[in-house]
Amino acid sequence: MARWSFGVPAMIVLGSCTTPLAASQVQPAARPQRQPPPTATVVVPPRRAPDRTAFSYAGSMIQGGVVIGIAPSSTSLLSFNGMTIPVAPDGRFVIAFDRDAGPVASIVATLEDGRQVRDTLTVAPRQWDISRLNTLPKFPVPQPEFERLRPAELAQINAARRLVTDAAGWRQPFLWPTTGRISTLFGSQRIYKNGEAGSYHSGLDVAVPQGTPVLAPADGVVILAADHPFTLEGNLLMIDHGMGLNSAFLHLSRIAVHVGEHVQRGETIGFSGMTGRATGPHLHWSMKWREAKIDPLLVAGPMPRTE
Repeated sequence: MARWSFGVPAMIVLGSCTTPLAASQVQPAARPQRQPPPTATVVVPPRRAPDRTAFSYAGSMIQGGVVIGIAPSSTSLLSFNGMTIPVAPDGRFVIAFDRDAGPVASIVATLEDGRQVRDTLTVAPRQWDISRLNTLPKFPVPQPEFERLRPAELAQINAARRLVTDAAGWRQPFLWPTTGRISTLFGSQRIYKNGEAGSYHSGLDVAVPQGTPVLAPADGVVILAADHPFTLEGNLLMIDHGMGLNSAFLHLSRIAVHVGEHVQRGETIGFSGMTGRATGPHLHWSMKWREAKIDPLLVAGPMPRTE
């Protein structure tokens, strides 16, 4: 698995974050061994040849991974799994693989003369951290207040994700928005009584104290800065990095930027907290490319060591 370190060409099912349940509530025999997080390595970015006749790629062709590619020369139309995707003037493009992506994906470049170049990509599977809580019911019935507020919140989130900006952060190496202990991995999930599956964790949780600065992981444009806490996400901030790639930061104590603002990699964009549905202060960082949910660990690489 690889991450890019591109000086060139890089959620959201948003949900709640909770602390682990007591050990007495979990049936140890049914819980598989926790799999170590994937190891990210620096990838030398592909270089565009004067007359390229095939695709080239750099990134993680694995569930939850992101890839930067270079299309063949004179590509006029590019499709990935049947959907049209944009190509930058230098031929670069972004694709990603959802947490539950199948084993193969297809990409087709239509050239200016009508010829097509096709490629089939192999997507590596992953083992997820699954907890089986066979004696506990899934969730309580949603409260009327939640059902009243949630549709408008989801409408705001979906509208933000449809925005197209001039952001070019996808070309940069991503950094961690904060450093600390990763308390919940991307893709982890709980299976409740009668085999009912809870929603899997669509981002990474980093346990940090209340008020810890949160940095922009790459350049981008703010597409949502909640003016009040959402029921689940709390103070929610979303940043578009371009090419359909975006980040979301949940449970913030305060947001330091506004919608439409261009932010730079490493700039303070907010502060960690525990607003919304959270049982302790932390940062939840989610990433999506279009509808694909992405593992931030595969984008930013291993968590830097803190002294």
